[in-house]
Amino acid sequence: MRRHIGGPRLYIKRDDCTGLALGGNKTRKAEFLIGAALAAGATAVVSEGGLQSNHVRQTAAAAARAGLKCHLVLDHRVPIDTALYRESGNLLLDRVLGAVTHRCAAGEVRAEASERVLANLRAAGEVPYHIPTGGSNETGALGYALAALEISQQAKQAGIGIDHLLFASSSGGTQAGLVVGMARAEAPTRVLGIDIEGEPDSLEADVRRVAEACARKVGLPRALRDDAVAIASGYGGDGYGIPTAGMIEAVGLLAKLEGIVLDPVYTGKAMAGLIDMVRSGRFGADETVVFIHTGGMPAMFAYGDCF
Repeated sequence: MRRHIGGPRLYIKRDDCTGLALGGNKTRKAEFLIGAALAAGATAVVSEGGLQSNHVRQTAAAAARAGLKCHLVLDHRVPIDTALYRESGNLLLDRVLGAVTHRCAAGEVRAEASERVLANLRAAGEVPYHIPTGGSNETGALGYALAALEISQQAKQAGIGIDHLLFASSSGGTQAGLVVGMARAEAPTRVLGIDIEGEPDSLEADVRRVAEACARKVGLPRALRDDAVAIASGYGGDGYGIPTAGMIEAVGLLAKLEGIVLDPVYTGKAMAGLIDMVRSGRFGADETVVFIHTGGMPAMFAYGDCF
């Protein structure tokens, strides 16, 4: 890839290979969130996301492994209404994994639908545990606080100094955990989340809120720096889940040059951001950039018409 686009030394952290239901970043969060559900005596978990959510697919897999029932509240806010999008990809895997899906009615807010599902489960004698969108709270963020320490250790063992850590950022939990983990490790690495929704201001606020809560949870001895939360904007296009020309180019380049498959919603847009920043000279040739592949490959099948 570097031979093609030039720029800094490039590495990729393969969190698409985490092993649970085709992998992805949510597996690291699920380790702590499902653990919390079991500790609370839960018999079922409830979470929410879009129709092609990677998070709910991995939540369903983690719940299955833990022997918990799983209920998923899904909305269809992405303006794509093909048969592939409605039935394939992550949604197909949700069903295979045994989750019960609840689709929001037109105009219904996911949070309200989740409260209704939680209430119905309690009335039926279940003990439900709610996992937020993206698993993005201080408990879920612990997965990426540990990931930051893991990345730092792997880099040290390989004799690599990481200048910049780049990845797709959306619900904020992955970035929040990385910020806390790098602060804990006292690493100089710059953590840069790439906004894939086109809402960088609200994303920055969400990341900071979750990071501060996670920092308290791990007993970080000092406050996070004011510049700890950095967002790269301009790569979200028309919004969440809506394809961009940059994403399509990035997916094709990495597939054809490295044999690595990105996804159209998160990593494709994030890689488009990385490529654009390299081309514009954002990074020096003597710097090292690590891109975290946060998974999402199953959504490719729902977006087949784009390719």
